[in-house]
Amino acid sequence: MMALWPLPAVFLGALLITWGLRRYALLRNVLDIPNSRSSHTQPTPRGGGLAIVLAFSLALPWASWMGALSMVHLWALVGAGWLVALAGFVDDHLSLGALWRLLAHFVAAIWALVFLGGAPDLLVLGVAVDLGWIGFALAVLYLVWLLNLYNFMDGIDGLAGIEALTVGLGAALLYAWLGLWDALLLPVALALAAGGFLVWNFPPARIFMGDAGSGYLGLIIGMLSLQAALIDPGLLWVWLILLGVFIVDATLTLGRRLARGERIYEAHRSHAYQHAARHYGRHLPVTLAVAAINIFWLLPIACWVAQGGEGLAGVFLAYLPLIWLALYFRAGVDG
Repeated sequence: MMALWPLPAVFLGALLITWGLRRYALLRNVLDIPNSRSSHTQPTPRGGGLAIVLAFSLALPWASWMGALSMVHLWALVGAGWLVALAGFVDDHLSLGALWRLLAHFVAAIWALVFLGGAPDLLVLGVAVDLGWIGFALAVLYLVWLLNLYNFMDGIDGLAGIEALTVGLGAALLYAWLGLWDALLLPVALALAAGGFLVWNFPPARIFMGDAGSGYLGLIIGMLSLQAALIDPGLLWVWLILLGVFIVDATLTLGRRLARGERIYEAHRSHAYQHAARHYGRHLPVTLAVAAINIFWLLPIACWVAQGGEGLAGVFLAYLPLIWLALYFRAGVDG
């Protein structure tokens, strides 16, 4: 078993860097001003997600030195992750156009897949299927979608941070259960980086994540899921189950908006979690509810799949009540 004692430094680093970024944002007036589409009511510093990028990035060379991360995979995470973070940082400060953002996202996803060694096999009904170039293209779309949906779901205090924290620790717990100690390090590091930021972003938020942090989190989580599937194809289903709340809400909301011919990159407040926050009048109950769903509903199903349960059945079981909840809270419906 590898030494995990340096990991608290990731949490502390994210905590202190977020503090510094908040002071910088206040001094330079880098604030998110509320408008009719906002879920907050007070001007709030933004761009704190860069702390997650920096703290997690500092953990990667150590993970490589510990033998938990190959040099090729290190380049995959650093190159793709920093490209997405840079695009998000520019967009946070200069409003980068949607097409340029999307181009950067696709380049980052392709970079990631090339350095990861291609798309993993897909495990369906116990059979591992190599989809070749089709699988590569689908994996690129998967990464682009995950990083964008994470951005879409970063709309109320603490939600994106609590998702990264619970999903990362949940995956690490499953890896420990399966004896995959080398694979455990990166999800723990990502969870701790998100946790350090979350101290400042927990409702009521004192700083927002921004596109640099949310896009980076979505991409890195997607890459970790593909990296896990290269170890065992069945682990991809585990990650898809753990990410169920974000995947269901964002996908259902996007689908309904597309069906009405709306621009998907246009700001809106029609996600189920946004409707729920307005229903309860606060962000905290929704953020805590997502954490509870991840821990008490999705994690046990992911455990069953990790132990050999059918992945497709696990996803269906996990997503069915989430779809009902999203519809109940009017995902994709304006107003």
